[in-house]
Amino acid sequence: MKRALAGLLALAVLPAPAHAAPDPRLHIESVTLNRGSVAVSGLNTVPVTVTVKGSYGVDAKAPVNVILERTGGSGTMSALFSTNLVRDAASGTWSGALKVPSTANGTFKVTGVQTGPFSPPSPPTFDPTPYAGPSLAVTGTHQPRITAAVTPKVVPFGAPYSIRWAITDAQTGKPYGSRIRVALKHDSGCVEYFGPGTTDVTGTNGIVTKTYPASTDNPSNCLIVPGDPWLNATLGFTAARPAIVSATPSKASAPIGTIVPVNGTVAGAPYNCAVQLQRLYGASQWRTVSAGRVRRSGRFTLTAQPAYRGPIPYRVSFPACAPYVAGVSKAFSIRGT
Repeated sequence: MKRALAGLLALAVLPAPAHAAPDPRLHIESVTLNRGSVAVSGLNTVPVTVTVKGSYGVDAKAPVNVILERTGGSGTMSALFSTNLVRDAASGTWSGALKVPSTANGTFKVTGVQTGPFSPPSPPTFDPTPYAGPSLAVTGTHQPRITAAVTPKVVPFGAPYSIRWAITDAQTGKPYGSRIRVALKHDSGCVEYFGPGTTDVTGTNGIVTKTYPASTDNPSNCLIVPGDPWLNATLGFTAARPAIVSATPSKASAPIGTIVPVNGTVAGAPYNCAVQLQRLYGASQWRTVSAGRVRRSGRFTLTAQPAYRGPIPYRVSFPACAPYVAGVSKAFSIRGT
């Protein structure tokens, strides 16, 4: 169930519950849906009435949320949450809407009930109470497709950048022709999205552009199409960064066959990304002779071993490692003696 939460939130994974067990005070007798299948198109949602029969010993008026997990299909949502279901003390039930988006395309099954109210990103106090309930078949058409174009394509450290976001109908490739309310979030805002409220809006062409501040870190950027109680679609990523590599041998010369450490750094400290020491063969062929990984400090150490007398050209190559593009250091020589 926790994997489903992560899939639903995409960028914003809910923190782990305070207690790794269901709330012992919540007792579920039944969960029913008033419909077994729905058809949803575009940016619309279709309500399905969810009714939960049971009891909660602490607060008879407390709401609950029903969770459904994907069991089949190809939609982008891996789980669905109902809205906060309202308690009817007379009937001993909670009831309310599950608002189904087109991005849910596929089949879902009720897997649990969570004590509410739903309030991301605050961690729930308990795990959901498991309940194997009914299934829901969703036919989602004309689902939203979110794309993003960053300017510049590779963002220098310490420089601002802009993102042109676009929402189109994935089926036709065209905009929906209406202004769409979205949440454009940055850095921690992508993991602290609280729900539907937002002031960002696209044009009728589905496009909205935003400028983001300069940073020496690698902040995430996201566009969220709000839902109730959470989100209906999202795209998130980190802008591409340059690989700025520097490398220096510990010795300018060494006897043939001697191990010579080559120390260097990669700007931004891309931890655990690969680095390769390459030696020049012939006029233009660089071959890898040593490999390693960038440490948390951004530094790395590779080893050269002069194979013949005279100056031997080397360089350090950094293969692309998201969000960093590929790069190389300036060439340097170690003289074999």
